[in-house]
Amino acid sequence: MAKYKPVRSGFTSYSLYKLPQIVPFLIVLVVAATADDSDFRSSNSWRSHPSKKLTKPVVLLISSDGFRFGYQFKTETPNIDLLIARGTEAQTGLIPVFPTMTFPNHYSIATGLYPAYHGIIMNKFTDPITGEFFNRNLDPKWWLGEPLWETAVNQGLKAATVFWPGSDVLKGSWTCPKGFCKTPYNVSVPLEERVDTILSYFDLPKSEIPDFMTLYFDEPDLQGHQYGPDDPRITQAVAKVDKMMGRVIKGLKKRNVFGDVHVILLGDHGMVTNCDKKVIYIDDLADWIKVPADWIQAYFPVLAMNPRWGKDVKNPGEKNAELVAKMNEALSSGKVENGEFLQVYLKEKLPKRLHYSESSRIPPIIGMVGEGLMVKQNRTNAQECFGNHGYDNMFFSMRSIFIGHGPRFRRGKKVPSFENVQIYNVVAEILGLRPAPNNGSSLFTRSILLPFGETWEVE
Repeated sequence: MAKYKPVRSGFTSYSLYKLPQIVPFLIVLVVAATADDSDFRSSNSWRSHPSKKLTKPVVLLISSDGFRFGYQFKTETPNIDLLIARGTEAQTGLIPVFPTMTFPNHYSIATGLYPAYHGIIMNKFTDPITGEFFNRNLDPKWWLGEPLWETAVNQGLKAATVFWPGSDVLKGSWTCPKGFCKTPYNVSVPLEERVDTILSYFDLPKSEIPDFMTLYFDEPDLQGHQYGPDDPRITQAVAKVDKMMGRVIKGLKKRNVFGDVHVILLGDHGMVTNCDKKVIYIDDLADWIKVPADWIQAYFPVLAMNPRWGKDVKNPGEKNAELVAKMNEALSSGKVENGEFLQVYLKEKLPKRLHYSESSRIPPIIGMVGEGLMVKQNRTNAQECFGNHGYDNMFFSMRSIFIGHGPRFRRGKKVPSFENVQIYNVVAEILGLRPAPNNGSSLFTRSILLPFGETWEVE
């Protein structure tokens, strides 16, 4: 099991909201000239307008899988642009956790924990100790920490999820309630249907509207994997995501709640091109060290190795260190094609910034693969180009987007890039929840949210 040692976040109490102030007639004229009066508040306190349905904070967390930072400039994205202009944006993108894969990052967003602490260390992996294989398993023993939907229901709020990775795992008070938890995941369910499922919750009586909701789009990741980030079909996928955001906005406006809902649009990781000439072959290291294929659990974008030394070896740790040294000697020799783009580590020697050593589930040897490079056991005649992610989160190509729109987010605000483990506390703060232990900072929310009692400044 993973070693669980998160940083304790600060206490956030439930909140009371002041009565609204009377909006001066002049400000109303300015607002009317620039946008619908349902789009934002000019008051300095949060409370629904008498015509609104919502009398409480509501968060809608939307993930666009594989939405690399910069995709929003590939084509016209009027709906995403509206959220940016009237909300808060990570100016140079959202930083994913390492490894920059879908399941580890979605669960880090939901729990505020690095993968070493929440246990989902890759999309697929074998536990080095138990030998058990994880492949999107729903057994809660794999899923450590406390995701937002569980935090919400633990404290008496309502939550609803549409396909968010991990949300169909039954943990604690979270039972994946029928009608409020779309499961199992089905890629064939149209994005429109997913949006309409979320919008239908706003048609419920106000006491039954979920306080926290998640919505998952598998685009543009699907196109990115198949064609790479620079293909015209990516541009089409980005336009489709923007269209879905327009559907969300239009649906919330129709229900007269757009200005009251905290809409957070983000992605889990970026995308980079892989091609056949950018390969490191393990067999090319044979003059220095032979590495059997059955020692390798994953080749790229993270090289994960668990050597099988046999029972007669009494010092496997020393043998692992020798193996790492020999591999790095070969890779830096200049005689291995593309060898300079792979660095191999004992997991405890990985750069601290990755937070990727404090778990027994992480194999003992990890190779950091260069951006866009592939690792294979031996040469083949395969000629392929496609897209991938999972690489070092230091690379800008792995960054995604973050946009927050709603009463607690500043209008037109740009903030520096930040890691996605901070989002858990942001949502908890908006909803007035006591955060579970997590790796985010309780102080971070001050840099991205307006204080309680202040909303939607008119500048």
